Amino acid sequence: MARVPKAAVLLAGCGHLDGAEVREAVLTLLALDQHGAAFQCIAPDADQFHVVNHATGAVVEGARRNILEEASRIARLGQCLDLAAARPGDYDCLLMPGGYGVAKNHCGFALKGADAEVRPDVAAFVKAFFDAGKPVGAVCIAPALVALVLAGSGRHAALTIGDDPGTAAALDALGARHQARGSARDIVVDEALNLVTAPAYMFDDARLSDVFVGIDRTVEEVLKRVKTA
Repeated sequence: MARVPKAAVLLAGCGHLDGAEVREAVLTLLALDQHGAAFQCIAPDADQFHVVNHATGAVVEGARRNILEEASRIARLGQCLDLAAARPGDYDCLLMPGGYGVAKNHCGFALKGADAEVRPDVAAFVKAFFDAGKPVGAVCIAPALVALVLAGSGRHAALTIGDDPGTAAALDALGARHQARGSARDIVVDEALNLVTAPAYMFDDARLSDVFVGIDRTVEEVLKRVKTA
């Protein structure tokens, strides 16, 4: 009997302007559960880049929040693992919801685009899945993190962040091969890299139901590629 696959879910905090996109994160966990997979939420124990008031969209000057503590709001009390204690070998696949925290906390893509750097612990964790040939799902802006991690490696990922020419150009500059898509329901599958991407709330006005369709398709395709024998 095949064992239950276990997914690592890398979170970037809590809140779409400075952390993980909450809807994308919860829908990812829901899809994993509905497809019969186990999961472990993971986040770095470090300060966020900044804190944003989600009622006004304004940066809260001088405020500090911790990525792991904020991600634990989504994972539930004590159920989010410190990235420092996470071992890629314990998981069959990796899922990464989006949110600005991916592009501010995990890397600097929101500020520097193709010139951004990735947190070393995040880069090592994500790269380990690609090195092992394990499937990866990246949602919303998370494909930018993938492109940064793979830059210079000779692996040119086919991926999508929807239909944003400026962001797409930055991803292509990193060596990725962006494929435009017109809906949050759409996905792109890179068979060679076992990578599945979905734009989700890169379409700001997307319906929640359409975002779920894209995430569910992503999770389904990722799990199809997990070796559980």
